[in-house]
Amino acid sequence: MRNLSLGSRVALIAIFSSIVTVAVLLAIAYNQLVRDFENVLTQRQLLETEANANRVNQDLQVRLQALETFAALLTDGEDRLPLPRIESLVGRQPSLQSYFQEGLVVFDDNGVAIAENVHVPGRLGTSYADRQHFRTAFSSRSPVISRPIIGRTTGLPLLSFLAPIESDDGDLLGFAGGIINLAEASIIPMEDANRPDTVFKVLDTDHFIQVDALSGTNIMPDLPAPGENLIVDAALSGVTSGVVTDRAGEKWIYATRHLERVGWMFLRAVPYEQATQPAWASFRAFFVISIVAMLILAITAWTLARAATRPLEKMSSKIRAMARDGFVSARLKPAGPPEIRSVASAFNQLMEEREALDVLKDQFVSTVSHELRTPLTSINGSLKLLNSGASGDLPVKARAMVDVALRNSEQLQRLISDLLDFNKALAGQMPINLETIEVNSAIADACDSNGAMARHYRVPLTAKQGESRYVSADPLRLRQILDNFISNALKFSPLEGTVEVRSELTTSGQVRITVTDQGKGVPESFLPRLFHRFAQAESGSTRARAGTGLGLAITRELATLMNGEVGYYYQNGAHFWVELPAVKPEKPESGDRHENA
Repeated sequence: MRNLSLGSRVALIAIFSSIVTVAVLLAIAYNQLVRDFENVLTQRQLLETEANANRVNQDLQVRLQALETFAALLTDGEDRLPLPRIESLVGRQPSLQSYFQEGLVVFDDNGVAIAENVHVPGRLGTSYADRQHFRTAFSSRSPVISRPIIGRTTGLPLLSFLAPIESDDGDLLGFAGGIINLAEASIIPMEDANRPDTVFKVLDTDHFIQVDALSGTNIMPDLPAPGENLIVDAALSGVTSGVVTDRAGEKWIYATRHLERVGWMFLRAVPYEQATQPAWASFRAFFVISIVAMLILAITAWTLARAATRPLEKMSSKIRAMARDGFVSARLKPAGPPEIRSVASAFNQLMEEREALDVLKDQFVSTVSHELRTPLTSINGSLKLLNSGASGDLPVKARAMVDVALRNSEQLQRLISDLLDFNKALAGQMPINLETIEVNSAIADACDSNGAMARHYRVPLTAKQGESRYVSADPLRLRQILDNFISNALKFSPLEGTVEVRSELTTSGQVRITVTDQGKGVPESFLPRLFHRFAQAESGSTRARAGTGLGLAITRELATLMNGEVGYYYQNGAHFWVELPAVKPEKPESGDRHENA
């Protein structure tokens, strides 16, 4: 992360923010979808449960009203009709027979069966006054529907309907009764009960009977014990709808509806998956759209971030080039956001001020160097005369002081000469006379002229002669470059080390002259400033010599003026090289000669 550019960081932050935002939105959307589908499914269960309950209630009410209408036919206003008349009426009620398949029965005011349309052995003459629904009918004088009962004579799960027979004065004359078999009457909506993905139950909460399970073999099915069926427990808790998890760990959405007239509760439940599956299907579509949107957003963010920071990257490149080359004449184009334009303008102003300072500095150095050269030459000449004994023999202490002064004046003279040469080269005012030069001869001459220094430092200096090659160069300036490379190699070579000068032809058609020593080389941290003016690095040798810091900078400028270049690498020692254009030697006398102003 530390090595990433500002544009990359901004883009990554934008992309990460987009991913987090989309992830949060997806989570919120999914949860909301599940809740919405859960609510929809719950409402659906409530509606369907209520529809089932209303259908059953309507069915019971229709049967009860038909029975009330029949009961009104069994009185003449003052008394109950005679039994033969009642028996005749009971046998001629096809509609009632369809409502009450198990029989239409007439009871007297004591609850004794006196007439029936379907013969059941032992029913006529039997008193049913002890049944709870008869007691309720006696006390209320209103139509009554019993709880599920087991027929005394049939042994079937029955539901009994009673409608009072009353005189015009309100006297109770008896009851008209209708009986249905719950296992066959089709009152219970069994289509839901037969669906494998739906739990449907009809619960008699007053008598703890599961009405929908009544049959000839299971005539009194009790409700499950508490904790045995968690769905039933949730329905009986009084909460009309919700989500419950059964003992197997499966979640259900349930709804209940209570039928007050008969004390029944309708329970309907469906798996929770019916809510999550469509929610998940919708979520997948939303997820795909979100991912595509996120990718578009990420690409857009990356593009915009890179575009916004590209001027900064260009600015950074210019600054690095300035640090590498020491001077950059180009300017940044003020573009982009206002902040970046402001930085670019400030940078351009800085560069203008730097260039002005460089010009002023070069002018100052050149002026001072020129002004110092004449008196320094006079001083150096006088010191040489004194040292040679032109004014007589000097005392020992005076001679030593003259030697010190002479060495320092020569060092100062070299510095002034280097400054003048560097300024001329930098300004393009140094005369360059290009000639065709034989490289082996140039190397040999340079080694011969530096032989005394090599012997002084006790470092063998060898010229490795190779194939004869020719270059286009100024002999004086090439010699200046080689002398600089050789002197540095001798100074920083270990005792009894070897300095070698050789040439080779490069793949690009240039002739490379390399000066190699066996020293420790240039520190890695100093390499970017190696050929800059006044740049000096301690090699680590105890025999390191002070210099002007201009030698290598001058070599680079001289090589550039001769259409060449200089460089350095380390491989078991320091390798300084200069590359110059190779030429053919056929007519060396007609070589290219010109002077650069």
